[in-house]
Amino acid sequence: MSDSLRDQLLGLGFKPAPKPDKPAKSARPEQRKGDERRAGKPHPGKSAQGRPQPGKSADGKPHPGRSDRGKPRHQGKPRSQEEIDLAKAYAIRAQKEKDERIEAERQRQEEARLRREAKAKLAELLKDKALNDPQADIARHFDYGGKIKRVYVTADQLKALNAGELGVVQLNGHYLLVTAALLAEAEAVFAPAVALKVDPNAPAEDDPYADPQYQVPDDLVW
Repeated sequence: MSDSLRDQLLGLGFKPAPKPDKPAKSARPEQRKGDERRAGKPHPGKSAQGRPQPGKSADGKPHPGRSDRGKPRHQGKPRSQEEIDLAKAYAIRAQKEKDERIEAERQRQEEARLRREAKAKLAELLKDKALNDPQADIARHFDYGGKIKRVYVTADQLKALNAGELGVVQLNGHYLLVTAALLAEAEAVFAPAVALKVDPNAPAEDDPYADPQYQVPDDLVW
């Protein structure tokens, strides 16, 4: 088109045709990454705010050992009512046995305390009242605690002992000859200490050692 025709057309109000835009040059890969970051595209492994995504490290890989974080742990199978009742029964029985052991130990300690007190009272009762004669040479044997024991008496004491007028009390491993009245008091204080209490009306076979002719050789080991 000649310049004169172009000028005429422009004079009539026609606008010149726009020139085509030049194609934009392709951006390099490094520039594209920078543009993406500036545009707000999240980095692999990070949220849009720049924080690492749960369960992943900063480079986008799963974090070792944390893949199940936040998940409910596996729960065991709920126990049945029968199992619960059985567990309760075991617990009740264990508590009962414990209470029984505690009570038995309490009773044992109480009995030991009473025994000590009774022995102390018995010792006070028998103090300086024993009739044992250092010159006695007759051994009077008797059964005490499932074993054969003996006390040395005189001839008169032997007759009184077999007649029930005297008796024998055990105190701290010693056998003391006492009157029948004192023997009764000792029995009231601590009955297990009574070693020999003769009933003169009892059959002779009940106390074979009551016979004055009955003698046990001194060299016999009991």
